[in-house]
Amino acid sequence: MTSFIDVLYIIAFALFIYGLMGLTGPRTAVRGNLIAAVGMVIAIIATLLTPGTSNWVLIALGIILGAVVGVPSARQVKMTAMPQMVALFNGVGGGAVGLIAWVEFRTTHDYAHLAAYVPVTSLFAAIIGSVSFWGSLVAFGKLQEILPGRPISLGKPQQLINLLLLLAAIACAVIIGIGVNSQLLIVGVLVFAAVLGLMVVLPIGGADMPVVISLLNAFTGLSAAATGLALDNTAMIVAGMIVGASGSILTNLMAKAMNRSIPAIIAGGFGGGSIAASSGGATDQVVRQTSAADAAIQMAYANQVVIVPGYGMAVAQAQHAVREMAKLLESKGVEVKYAIHPVAGRMPGHMNVLLAEADVPYEQLKEMDDINSEFSRTDVALVIGANDVTNPAARTNPNSPIHGMPILNVDQARSIIVLKRGMSPGFAGIENELYYDAKTSMLFGDAKSSVGSVTEELKVL
Repeated sequence: MTSFIDVLYIIAFALFIYGLMGLTGPRTAVRGNLIAAVGMVIAIIATLLTPGTSNWVLIALGIILGAVVGVPSARQVKMTAMPQMVALFNGVGGGAVGLIAWVEFRTTHDYAHLAAYVPVTSLFAAIIGSVSFWGSLVAFGKLQEILPGRPISLGKPQQLINLLLLLAAIACAVIIGIGVNSQLLIVGVLVFAAVLGLMVVLPIGGADMPVVISLLNAFTGLSAAATGLALDNTAMIVAGMIVGASGSILTNLMAKAMNRSIPAIIAGGFGGGSIAASSGGATDQVVRQTSAADAAIQMAYANQVVIVPGYGMAVAQAQHAVREMAKLLESKGVEVKYAIHPVAGRMPGHMNVLLAEADVPYEQLKEMDDINSEFSRTDVALVIGANDVTNPAARTNPNSPIHGMPILNVDQARSIIVLKRGMSPGFAGIENELYYDAKTSMLFGDAKSSVGSVTEELKVL
Protein backbone atom coordinates (compact mmCIF):
# COMPACT_ATOMS: atom_id res chain seq x y z
CA MET A 1 0.00 0.00 0.00
CA THR A 2 2.84 2.42 0.82
CA SER A 3 4.40 1.92 -2.61
CA PHE A 4 1.02 2.42 -4.29
CA ILE A 5 0.48 5.67 -2.39
CA ASP A 6 3.95 6.89 -3.39
CA VAL A 7 3.16 6.16 -7.04
CA LEU A 8 -0.07 8.15 -6.78
CA TYR A 9 1.82 11.11 -5.29
CA ILE A 10 4.39 11.02 -8.08
CA ILE A 11 1.63 11.03 -10.69
CA ALA A 12 -0.09 13.92 -8.89
CA PHE A 13 3.10 15.99 -8.72
CA ALA A 14 3.80 15.42 -12.41
CA LEU A 15 0.28 16.64 -13.22
CA PHE A 16 0.77 19.69 -10.96
CA ILE A 17 3.90 20.72 -12.85
CA TYR A 18 2.50 19.90 -16.29
CA GLY A 19 -0.69 21.82 -15.49
CA LEU A 20 1.33 24.81 -14.29
CA MET A 21 3.19 24.82 -17.60
CA GLY A 22 -0.15 25.16 -19.35
CA LEU A 23 -0.89 28.42 -17.52
CA THR A 24 1.76 30.24 -19.55
CA GLY A 25 -0.72 31.11 -22.31
CA PRO A 26 -4.48 31.70 -22.72
CA ARG A 27 -4.83 28.89 -25.25
CA THR A 28 -3.57 26.23 -22.85
CA ALA A 29 -4.66 27.76 -19.53
CA VAL A 30 -8.01 25.96 -19.26
CA ARG A 31 -6.42 22.62 -20.05
CA GLY A 32 -3.60 23.36 -17.59
CA ASN A 33 -6.12 24.07 -14.83
CA LEU A 34 -7.98 20.83 -15.52
CA ILE A 35 -4.76 18.80 -15.52
CA ALA A 36 -3.65 20.31 -12.21
CA ALA A 37 -7.13 19.69 -10.77
CA VAL A 38 -6.92 16.02 -11.72
CA GLY A 39 -3.53 15.91 -10.00
CA MET A 40 -5.06 17.36 -6.84
CA VAL A 41 -7.85 14.76 -6.88
CA ILE A 42 -5.24 12.00 -7.13
CA ALA A 43 -3.23 13.58 -4.27
CA ILE A 44 -6.36 13.71 -2.09
CA ILE A 45 -7.12 10.04 -2.83
CA ALA A 46 -3.55 9.10 -1.93
CA THR A 47 -3.83 11.01 1.34
CA LEU A 48 -7.13 9.33 2.23
CA LEU A 49 -5.53 5.91 1.58
CA THR A 50 -2.77 6.63 4.10
CA PRO A 51 -2.94 4.11 6.98
CA GLY A 52 -4.41 5.61 10.14
CA THR A 53 -6.78 7.99 8.38
CA SER A 54 -10.05 8.18 10.30
CA ASN A 55 -12.98 10.52 11.01
CA TRP A 56 -14.49 9.71 7.62
CA VAL A 57 -17.71 11.52 8.49
CA LEU A 58 -15.84 14.78 9.15
CA ILE A 59 -13.78 14.33 5.98
CA ALA A 60 -16.90 13.78 3.88
CA LEU A 61 -18.62 16.74 5.54
CA GLY A 62 -15.63 18.98 4.78
CA ILE A 63 -15.55 17.92 1.13
CA ILE A 64 -19.29 18.49 0.73
CA LEU A 65 -19.22 21.90 2.42
CA GLY A 66 -16.21 22.96 0.36
CA ALA A 67 -17.93 21.92 -2.87
CA VAL A 68 -21.22 23.58 -1.93
CA VAL A 69 -19.49 26.90 -1.18
CA GLY A 70 -16.66 26.81 -3.71
CA VAL A 71 -18.30 25.62 -6.91
CA PRO A 72 -21.17 28.17 -7.06
CA SER A 73 -18.82 30.97 -5.97
CA ALA A 74 -16.33 30.18 -8.72
CA ARG A 75 -19.00 29.77 -11.40
CA GLN A 76 -20.91 32.95 -10.57
CA VAL A 77 -18.01 35.34 -9.99
CA LYS A 78 -17.56 38.01 -12.67
CA MET A 79 -14.17 38.54 -14.28
CA THR A 80 -14.02 41.98 -12.71
CA ALA A 81 -14.29 40.37 -9.27
CA MET A 82 -11.76 37.62 -9.94
CA PRO A 83 -8.86 39.35 -8.08
CA GLN A 84 -10.83 39.54 -4.84
CA MET A 85 -12.01 35.95 -5.31
CA VAL A 86 -8.39 34.88 -5.69
CA ALA A 87 -7.52 36.83 -2.52
CA LEU A 88 -10.38 35.19 -0.61
CA PHE A 89 -9.61 31.63 -1.74
CA ASN A 90 -5.92 32.16 -1.01
CA GLY A 91 -6.77 33.44 2.47
CA VAL A 92 -8.88 30.37 3.17
CA GLY A 93 -5.80 28.23 2.47
CA GLY A 94 -3.75 30.20 4.98
CA GLY A 95 -6.53 29.98 7.55
CA ALA A 96 -6.73 26.20 7.09
CA VAL A 97 -2.99 25.91 7.73
CA GLY A 98 -3.34 27.92 10.95
CA LEU A 99 -6.14 25.68 12.18
CA ILE A 100 -4.16 22.55 11.31
CA ALA A 101 -1.25 23.84 13.42
CA TRP A 102 -3.62 24.41 16.35
CA VAL A 103 -5.11 20.92 16.01
CA GLU A 104 -1.64 19.37 15.74
CA PHE A 105 -0.63 21.13 18.94
CA ARG A 106 -3.65 19.73 20.77
CA THR A 107 -3.58 16.17 19.41
CA THR A 108 0.14 15.70 20.07
CA HIS A 109 -0.18 16.93 23.66
CA ASP A 110 1.81 20.11 23.06
CA TYR A 111 4.30 18.39 20.70
CA ALA A 112 5.40 16.02 23.45
CA HIS A 113 8.00 13.39 22.42
CA LEU A 114 8.16 14.64 18.82
CA ALA A 115 11.23 15.47 16.76
CA ALA A 116 12.25 19.13 17.00
CA TYR A 117 11.39 19.85 13.36
CA VAL A 118 7.68 19.15 13.99
CA PRO A 119 7.00 22.07 16.38
CA VAL A 120 9.34 24.34 14.43
CA THR A 121 7.62 23.80 11.07
CA SER A 122 4.14 23.67 12.58
CA LEU A 123 4.54 26.95 14.47
CA PHE A 124 6.15 28.62 11.46
CA ALA A 125 3.13 27.55 9.41
CA ALA A 126 0.78 28.87 12.11
CA ILE A 127 2.34 32.35 11.99
CA ILE A 128 2.59 32.62 8.21
CA GLY A 129 -0.83 31.04 7.61
CA SER A 130 -2.55 33.36 10.07
CA VAL A 131 -0.85 36.42 8.54
CA SER A 132 -1.94 35.26 5.08
CA PHE A 133 -5.55 34.62 6.12
CA TRP A 134 -6.20 37.94 7.81
CA GLY A 135 -4.12 39.91 5.32
CA SER A 136 -6.05 38.33 2.44
CA LEU A 137 -9.34 39.34 4.05
CA VAL A 138 -8.16 42.96 4.08
CA ALA A 139 -7.04 42.67 0.44
CA PHE A 140 -10.46 41.24 -0.45
CA GLY A 141 -12.18 44.08 1.41
CA LYS A 142 -10.19 46.76 -0.40
CA LEU A 143 -10.71 45.26 -3.85
CA GLN A 144 -14.41 44.69 -3.16
CA GLU A 145 -14.56 48.29 -1.85
CA ILE A 146 -15.92 47.12 1.49
CA LEU A 147 -12.86 48.84 2.95
CA PRO A 148 -11.42 52.14 1.66
CA GLY A 149 -8.79 51.67 -1.05
CA ARG A 150 -6.60 54.36 0.51
CA PRO A 151 -3.83 53.42 2.95
CA ILE A 152 -5.09 53.09 6.53
CA SER A 153 -2.11 53.63 8.79
CA LEU A 154 -1.16 54.58 12.34
CA GLY A 155 1.58 56.80 10.96
CA LYS A 156 5.17 56.60 12.14
CA PRO A 157 4.54 54.02 14.91
CA GLN A 158 3.10 51.58 12.33
CA GLN A 159 6.32 49.72 11.52
CA LEU A 160 7.34 49.51 15.18
CA ILE A 161 3.94 48.05 16.09
CA ASN A 162 4.26 45.51 13.29
CA LEU A 163 7.70 44.49 14.53
CA LEU A 164 6.42 44.10 18.10
CA LEU A 165 3.52 41.93 16.91
CA LEU A 166 5.92 39.70 14.95
CA LEU A 167 8.25 39.40 17.95
CA ALA A 168 5.29 38.56 20.21
CA ALA A 169 4.15 35.76 17.89
CA ILE A 170 7.70 34.39 17.64
CA ALA A 171 8.15 34.63 21.43
CA CYS A 172 5.00 32.54 22.03
CA ALA A 173 6.26 29.99 19.50
CA VAL A 174 9.70 29.81 21.13
CA ILE A 175 8.17 29.29 24.58
CA ILE A 176 6.09 26.44 23.20
CA GLY A 177 9.19 25.01 21.53
CA ILE A 178 11.17 24.84 24.77
CA GLY A 179 8.46 22.74 26.37
CA VAL A 180 6.04 25.07 28.17
CA ASN A 181 2.56 23.56 27.94
CA SER A 182 -0.24 26.09 27.56
CA GLN A 183 -3.15 26.39 25.17
CA LEU A 184 -3.00 30.15 25.60
CA LEU A 185 0.43 30.23 23.96
CA ILE A 186 -0.73 28.64 20.68
CA VAL A 187 -3.75 30.97 20.73
CA GLY A 188 -1.31 33.83 21.28
CA VAL A 189 0.70 32.75 18.24
CA LEU A 190 -2.41 32.79 16.06
CA VAL A 191 -3.83 36.04 17.48
CA PHE A 192 -0.61 38.04 17.31
CA ALA A 193 -0.04 36.80 13.74
CA ALA A 194 -3.66 37.66 12.85
CA VAL A 195 -3.32 41.24 14.08
CA LEU A 196 0.01 41.46 12.24
CA GLY A 197 -1.69 40.37 9.01
CA LEU A 198 -4.28 43.12 9.44
CA MET A 199 -1.71 45.77 10.35
CA VAL A 200 0.58 44.92 7.45
CA VAL A 201 -2.05 45.07 4.70
CA LEU A 202 -4.28 47.93 5.92
CA PRO A 203 -1.59 50.61 5.28
CA ILE A 204 -1.03 49.36 1.72
CA GLY A 205 -2.85 51.36 -0.93
CA GLY A 206 -5.21 49.84 -3.47
CA ALA A 207 -2.79 50.29 -6.37
CA ASP A 208 -0.37 47.84 -4.75
CA MET A 209 -3.06 45.30 -3.88
CA PRO A 210 -2.41 42.94 -6.84
CA VAL A 211 1.20 42.58 -5.69
CA VAL A 212 0.04 42.01 -2.11
CA ILE A 213 -2.31 39.23 -3.23
CA SER A 214 0.55 37.51 -5.04
CA LEU A 215 2.82 37.88 -1.99
CA LEU A 216 0.18 36.46 0.36
CA ASN A 217 -0.35 33.61 -2.09
CA ALA A 218 3.36 32.80 -1.77
CA PHE A 219 3.02 32.96 2.03
CA THR A 220 0.16 30.46 1.94
CA GLY A 221 2.23 28.09 -0.21
CA LEU A 222 5.19 28.26 2.17
CA SER A 223 2.98 27.68 5.20
CA ALA A 224 1.35 24.69 3.49
CA ALA A 225 4.78 23.23 2.70
CA ALA A 226 5.85 23.70 6.33
CA THR A 227 2.66 21.97 7.51
CA GLY A 228 3.41 19.12 5.12
CA LEU A 229 6.79 18.68 6.82
CA ALA A 230 5.16 18.63 10.24
CA LEU A 231 2.53 16.10 9.14
CA ASP A 232 4.89 14.10 6.91
CA ASN A 233 2.48 14.73 4.01
CA THR A 234 4.31 14.68 0.69
CA ALA A 235 1.43 16.24 -1.24
CA MET A 236 1.37 19.34 0.96
CA ILE A 237 5.15 19.73 0.78
CA VAL A 238 5.33 19.59 -3.02
CA ALA A 239 2.14 21.57 -3.74
CA GLY A 240 3.08 24.18 -1.13
CA MET A 241 6.56 24.65 -2.56
CA ILE A 242 5.18 24.99 -6.09
CA VAL A 243 2.71 27.65 -4.93
CA GLY A 244 5.33 29.39 -2.79
CA ALA A 245 7.96 29.46 -5.53
CA SER A 246 5.60 30.54 -8.32
CA GLY A 247 3.99 33.16 -6.06
CA SER A 248 7.38 34.58 -5.12
CA ILE A 249 8.48 34.81 -8.75
CA LEU A 250 5.20 36.46 -9.76
CA THR A 251 5.44 38.94 -6.87
CA ASN A 252 8.93 39.94 -7.94
CA LEU A 253 7.90 40.35 -11.59
CA MET A 254 4.89 42.49 -10.67
CA ALA A 255 6.93 44.66 -8.32
CA LYS A 256 9.44 45.27 -11.12
CA ALA A 257 6.61 46.08 -13.54
CA MET A 258 5.50 48.82 -11.14
CA ASN A 259 9.07 49.90 -10.34
CA ARG A 260 8.35 49.17 -6.70
CA SER A 261 10.44 47.18 -4.24
CA ILE A 262 8.68 44.57 -2.15
CA PRO A 263 9.87 46.22 1.13
CA ALA A 264 8.42 49.53 -0.12
CA ILE A 265 5.10 47.82 -0.81
CA ILE A 266 5.04 46.23 2.64
CA ALA A 267 5.86 49.65 4.13
CA GLY A 268 2.58 50.79 2.53
CA GLY A 269 1.32 54.18 1.52
CA PHE A 270 0.87 53.99 -2.26
CA GLY A 271 -2.43 54.44 -3.99
CA GLY A 272 -6.06 54.46 -2.98
CA GLY A 273 -9.23 54.52 -5.03
CA SER A 274 -10.76 57.39 -3.07
CA ILE A 275 -7.77 59.70 -3.30
CA ALA A 276 -7.79 62.29 -6.07
CA ALA A 277 -4.37 63.81 -5.62
CA SER A 278 -2.98 65.69 -8.57
CA SER A 279 0.02 64.24 -10.33
CA GLY A 280 1.37 67.58 -11.36
CA GLY A 281 -1.14 70.41 -11.30
CA ALA A 282 -2.76 69.50 -14.58
CA THR A 283 -6.30 70.35 -13.50
CA ASP A 284 -6.23 73.84 -15.01
CA GLN A 285 -5.59 72.50 -18.51
CA VAL A 286 -8.11 71.85 -21.25
CA VAL A 287 -9.88 68.52 -21.72
CA ARG A 288 -11.01 67.87 -25.30
CA GLN A 289 -14.14 65.83 -25.88
CA THR A 290 -15.01 63.87 -28.99
CA SER A 291 -17.98 61.94 -30.34
CA ALA A 292 -18.43 58.37 -31.49
CA ALA A 293 -18.68 59.59 -35.09
CA ASP A 294 -15.37 61.49 -34.93
CA ALA A 295 -13.65 58.57 -33.21
CA ALA A 296 -14.92 56.20 -35.91
CA ILE A 297 -13.61 58.46 -38.70
CA GLN A 298 -10.17 58.72 -37.09
CA MET A 299 -9.83 54.96 -36.75
CA ALA A 300 -11.40 54.03 -40.10
CA TYR A 301 -8.77 56.04 -42.01
CA ALA A 302 -5.82 54.95 -39.86
CA ASN A 303 -3.14 52.51 -40.92
CA GLN A 304 -2.63 51.17 -37.41
CA VAL A 305 -4.81 51.31 -34.30
CA VAL A 306 -3.52 50.15 -30.93
CA ILE A 307 -6.18 49.33 -28.35
CA VAL A 308 -5.09 49.75 -24.72
CA PRO A 309 -7.49 47.84 -22.44
CA GLY A 310 -7.75 48.45 -18.70
CA TYR A 311 -10.00 47.91 -15.73
CA GLY A 312 -12.69 50.12 -17.30
CA MET A 313 -13.10 47.56 -20.07
CA ALA A 314 -13.36 44.79 -17.49
CA VAL A 315 -16.00 46.63 -15.43
CA ALA A 316 -18.12 47.31 -18.50
CA GLN A 317 -17.62 43.76 -19.84
CA ALA A 318 -16.79 45.43 -23.14
CA GLN A 319 -14.33 42.86 -24.51
CA HIS A 320 -16.82 41.34 -26.98
CA ALA A 321 -17.84 44.78 -28.24
CA VAL A 322 -14.16 45.68 -28.63
CA ARG A 323 -13.57 42.52 -30.66
CA GLU A 324 -16.52 43.32 -32.95
CA MET A 325 -15.20 46.84 -33.50
CA ALA A 326 -11.70 45.51 -34.23
CA LYS A 327 -13.06 43.07 -36.82
CA LEU A 328 -14.83 45.94 -38.57
CA LEU A 329 -11.63 47.99 -38.60
CA GLU A 330 -9.68 45.04 -40.00
CA SER A 331 -12.25 44.64 -42.77
CA LYS A 332 -11.42 48.24 -43.76
CA GLY A 333 -7.71 47.42 -43.97
CA VAL A 334 -6.72 48.83 -40.57
CA GLU A 335 -4.08 46.91 -38.61
CA VAL A 336 -5.27 46.39 -35.01
CA LYS A 337 -3.09 45.48 -32.05
CA TYR A 338 -3.67 45.33 -28.30
CA ALA A 339 -1.18 46.80 -25.83
CA ILE A 340 -1.09 44.80 -22.59
CA HIS A 341 0.55 46.23 -19.47
CA PRO A 342 1.68 43.60 -16.91
CA VAL A 343 -0.49 45.09 -14.15
CA ALA A 344 -3.43 46.38 -16.21
CA GLY A 345 -6.63 45.53 -14.38
CA ARG A 346 -6.31 44.15 -10.87
CA MET A 347 -4.33 40.97 -11.35
CA PRO A 348 -1.67 39.62 -13.72
CA GLY A 349 -3.11 38.47 -17.03
CA HIS A 350 -6.49 40.12 -16.36
CA MET A 351 -6.65 41.69 -19.83
CA ASN A 352 -5.29 38.60 -21.57
CA VAL A 353 -8.04 36.46 -20.08
CA LEU A 354 -10.81 38.91 -20.97
CA LEU A 355 -9.63 39.30 -24.56
CA ALA A 356 -9.08 35.58 -24.99
CA GLU A 357 -12.68 35.10 -23.85
CA ALA A 358 -13.71 37.35 -26.74
CA ASP A 359 -11.63 35.27 -29.21
CA VAL A 360 -9.08 37.99 -29.87
CA PRO A 361 -6.18 36.33 -31.77
CA TYR A 362 -3.33 35.74 -29.35
CA GLU A 363 -0.76 37.15 -31.78
CA GLN A 364 -2.51 40.54 -31.62
CA LEU A 365 -1.87 40.79 -27.86
CA LYS A 366 1.41 42.66 -27.44
CA GLU A 367 3.25 42.94 -24.14
CA MET A 368 4.51 46.33 -23.00
CA ASP A 369 8.13 45.80 -24.06
CA ASP A 370 7.04 44.72 -27.54
CA ILE A 371 4.43 47.42 -28.22
CA ASN A 372 6.09 50.53 -26.78
CA SER A 373 8.29 51.03 -29.82
CA GLU A 374 5.16 50.87 -32.01
CA PHE A 375 3.32 53.85 -30.54
CA SER A 376 5.42 56.45 -32.38
CA ARG A 377 4.13 55.07 -35.68
CA THR A 378 0.59 54.41 -34.47
CA ASP A 379 -2.12 56.60 -35.97
CA VAL A 380 -4.68 56.12 -33.19
CA ALA A 381 -4.29 54.74 -29.68
CA LEU A 382 -7.66 53.80 -28.18
CA VAL A 383 -7.44 53.71 -24.38
CA ILE A 384 -10.32 51.88 -22.69
CA GLY A 385 -10.23 52.58 -18.97
CA ALA A 386 -6.48 52.06 -18.56
CA ASN A 387 -5.46 54.87 -16.23
CA ASP A 388 -2.28 54.54 -14.17
CA VAL A 389 -0.47 52.37 -16.74
CA THR A 390 -0.74 55.12 -19.38
CA ASN A 391 0.09 58.13 -17.18
CA PRO A 392 3.11 60.06 -18.59
CA ALA A 393 3.78 61.39 -15.08
CA ALA A 394 5.58 58.09 -14.46
CA ARG A 395 8.27 59.34 -16.87
CA THR A 396 8.07 63.11 -16.62
CA ASN A 397 7.06 64.09 -13.08
CA PRO A 398 9.63 63.25 -10.35
CA ASN A 399 7.09 64.26 -7.68
CA SER A 400 4.49 61.74 -8.82
CA PRO A 401 4.01 58.64 -6.62
CA ILE A 402 4.24 56.47 -9.75
CA HIS A 403 7.43 58.11 -11.06
CA GLY A 404 9.70 55.44 -12.50
CA MET A 405 6.94 52.90 -13.07
CA PRO A 406 7.18 51.43 -16.60
CA ILE A 407 4.13 52.52 -18.59
CA LEU A 408 2.68 52.11 -22.07
CA ASN A 409 3.96 54.97 -24.26
CA VAL A 410 0.48 55.95 -25.40
CA ASP A 411 1.38 59.65 -25.41
CA GLN A 412 3.73 59.01 -28.36
CA ALA A 413 0.86 58.02 -30.68
CA ARG A 414 -0.24 60.55 -33.31
CA SER A 415 -3.78 60.64 -31.94
CA ILE A 416 -5.24 59.35 -28.66
CA ILE A 417 -8.86 58.55 -27.85
CA VAL A 418 -9.72 57.77 -24.24
CA LEU A 419 -12.95 55.97 -23.31
CA LYS A 420 -13.85 56.73 -19.71
CA ARG A 421 -16.88 57.42 -17.55
CA GLY A 422 -15.45 60.64 -16.13
CA MET A 423 -12.29 62.36 -14.96
CA SER A 424 -11.93 60.38 -11.72
CA PRO A 425 -8.42 59.12 -10.93
CA GLY A 426 -7.32 55.52 -11.30
CA PHE A 427 -6.63 53.03 -8.55
CA ALA A 428 -3.39 54.81 -7.62
CA GLY A 429 -5.52 57.85 -6.77
CA ILE A 430 -3.72 60.36 -9.02
CA GLU A 431 -4.76 62.27 -12.13
CA ASN A 432 -3.61 61.09 -15.54
CA GLU A 433 -1.67 63.78 -17.41
CA LEU A 434 -2.44 61.99 -20.67
CA TYR A 435 -6.00 63.34 -20.55
CA TYR A 436 -4.73 66.92 -20.95
CA ASP A 437 -2.42 66.14 -23.88
CA ALA A 438 -3.21 68.18 -27.00
CA LYS A 439 -3.47 64.93 -29.00
CA THR A 440 -6.01 63.38 -26.61
CA SER A 441 -9.78 63.36 -27.04
CA MET A 442 -12.12 62.03 -24.35
CA LEU A 443 -15.20 59.97 -25.20
CA PHE A 444 -17.15 59.89 -21.94
CA GLY A 445 -19.57 57.11 -21.05
CA ASP A 446 -19.79 53.41 -20.31
CA ALA A 447 -17.05 51.63 -22.26
CA LYS A 448 -19.36 49.00 -23.74
CA SER A 449 -21.89 51.59 -24.89
CA SER A 450 -19.18 53.88 -26.28
CA VAL A 451 -17.53 51.05 -28.24
CA GLY A 452 -20.93 50.00 -29.53
CA SER A 453 -21.64 53.54 -30.73
CA VAL A 454 -18.29 53.74 -32.48
CA THR A 455 -18.99 50.37 -34.15
CA GLU A 456 -22.33 51.60 -35.46
CA GLU A 457 -20.64 54.68 -36.90
CA LEU A 458 -17.98 52.52 -38.55
CA LYS A 459 -20.67 50.47 -40.27
CA VAL A 460 -22.01 53.48 -42.14
CA LEU A 461 -18.64 54.84 -43.27
